[in-house]
Amino acid sequence: MSMLMLEQTIGARPQRSWARVAAVGGLVLIAAFALVGPLVLPDPASQDLARYLQPPSLSDPLGTDDYGRSVASRVAHATRVSLLLALVCVATALVLGCVAGVASAWFGGWVDALLRSVSEAFVAVPALLVVLLVSALAAPGSMVALYVGLALVQWVEFFRVVRARSALVLGSPAVEAAGLLQLGWTHVVRRHLWPALRPLLVTLASLGMVTSILAMSTLGFVKVGLQPPRAELGLMITESFPFYDAAPWMPLAPVGVLFLLTVCLLGLRSPEEGR
Repeated sequence: MSMLMLEQTIGARPQRSWARVAAVGGLVLIAAFALVGPLVLPDPASQDLARYLQPPSLSDPLGTDDYGRSVASRVAHATRVSLLLALVCVATALVLGCVAGVASAWFGGWVDALLRSVSEAFVAVPALLVVLLVSALAAPGSMVALYVGLALVQWVEFFRVVRARSALVLGSPAVEAAGLLQLGWTHVVRRHLWPALRPLLVTLASLGMVTSILAMSTLGFVKVGLQPPRAELGLMITESFPFYDAAPWMPLAPVGVLFLLTVCLLGLRSPEEGR
């Protein structure tokens, strides 16, 4: 039985490793397209009705839309907006959730009770409703409102996971021994907390990026997120619906980017979480 488990472990690690390499490579290509594309492609807001619904060509690899705008240029700008906004949202949620989760497990008492009550209040409200409520308080299409709403939604997941794992680590015999030896809180964080939390944070961050990008696209799809003429993946899908039969390249481009982003980000999950 032990030999069988060893063979399965040895066979599974390269598979996970190659999956992560492929995911990182795909993300690098998408990020390069999002960063370099807007520099070399035409202005995404530039209209030319003489180029109405032109099919893909060498000059326009993804064709043009109903206003004669370059679809490739608009997808590049939309991908850059989605990646940057999702990255900032996840970074904010990660910092807030980690600090609150570690503080809750470390101090306990009224600090733990207060933070748990706040997190439960956020869990009780649907995530998209929180984003919509924050967006309703700001100007239509406000990127700051999207950022605040998505960060408020996601910090709860980081808090709950970090608090649960931190409570286990801080209650372990190794941490108790470190306290008796008076090694200090920096030793506990560096040698015990961080190694235990790192694989969890990688997984949560990749899932958070997926959640942020899909949430932005969902809001854009129903036209309550970013507003035209700004290029946004969900909004581009909605705008392409009337022309799906005459210009199938219009919806396929943003849908393809969303699919690839989702697959690559999910592939970044830490392999240590699968053991």
